[in-house]
Amino acid sequence: MTNKVIMGLTLMLILIVPTTSLHASAQTSQSYTITGAGSTFVFPLMDTWRVEYNKLHPNISLNYQSIGSGAGIKLLEQKSVDFAASDAPLSASEAAQAPGALTIPDSIGGITVAYNLPGIDKGLKLTGPVIAQIFMGTITSWNDPALVSLNPGVNLPSQKIIIAHRSDGSGTTYAFTDYLSKVSPDWKSKVGEGKTVPWPIGTGGSGNAGVAAIVKSTQYAIGYVELAYVFQNKMAYAFVQNADGTSFVEPTIDTVAADAAAAGSNLPAADGDWSQVSIVNQPGSNSYPISTLTYVMVYKDLSVVSGETQDKSNEVVKFLNYIIHDGQQYASGLLYVPLPDTIKKIDEDGLAKITFNGGAVPEFGPISILVLAIAIMSIIAVSYKTGFRFNPKI
Repeated sequence: MTNKVIMGLTLMLILIVPTTSLHASAQTSQSYTITGAGSTFVFPLMDTWRVEYNKLHPNISLNYQSIGSGAGIKLLEQKSVDFAASDAPLSASEAAQAPGALTIPDSIGGITVAYNLPGIDKGLKLTGPVIAQIFMGTITSWNDPALVSLNPGVNLPSQKIIIAHRSDGSGTTYAFTDYLSKVSPDWKSKVGEGKTVPWPIGTGGSGNAGVAAIVKSTQYAIGYVELAYVFQNKMAYAFVQNADGTSFVEPTIDTVAADAAAAGSNLPAADGDWSQVSIVNQPGSNSYPISTLTYVMVYKDLSVVSGETQDKSNEVVKFLNYIIHDGQQYASGLLYVPLPDTIKKIDEDGLAKITFNGGAVPEFGPISILVLAIAIMSIIAVSYKTGFRFNPKI
């Protein structure tokens, strides 16, 4: 190796290290809007992330459309948003329409059975099969013998039950009907599970907010609503019998966490098949049985998204890393369960796979800098052995 070649390589590496490091580590001054769409279930938490992240990064805005999981996944398939949010994993057919999409769990939440019964506060006791019969229209009045036997001493009215359900494609519906399909063979064979199902009876509302509004404003109504919406709207909700059949469990952060923990840690990698993942109706005396993971779906190669750039994709990855780490501090206050470390590790591994046109998106890290520094020192050492003296004048 000639002295000129050694000098050229050395100077090139010396220049690359600081400029690359500074470019990667410095916060961009350019403004970007990250776009997301989907789950209404996670909206209270997502909106908090939007506000808190913007405080840390004033040049980064989040435009999140709370339009339902089904609509969010459609926009993902059309490659018109940076990420979709859903309370249901991608089905096999959806995954085929969004090849290369990663599944990143971002939270865990509970689905309540909320009702409007004058004079009867929270705590009405319900079993899974009875809930299925109510939403199928088999049990039609509040003083039905099945309800009376579960709630001795409660003065249930002889009024018709008014059903409220989602009118849009919904991950909340998916989790709720997933639960009903597991506890009621009749429901499974006649209605089934999905983000949309052929409801036998009831009035539809758009989003969790829409169902909550129907139940709250309509006496003798019942519906399924995410836990945060119930507390925000001061609604009554049922205690649901656990999978063991030993107790009626109130939906809380702790009981939802117990259900999620019982589901185990046997989850796929972010680029694996999530279509069969479910955490409903897990065993345990304190496990609330209607619980779900919530997810962000993002393409492994962000260059496929319309209008995406290398710099913007960097910001998308930084934001997603924020929500699975620092952003989790806001979960409990909004009645979501913070992610356990086992799920965070799945997310970290998934986000590390994101590229832009095949090039790595994650920041230029200290390990890479160290590797280049070692390379420089190696060149210098070799040069000394060959008689060349590296003696830069500064």
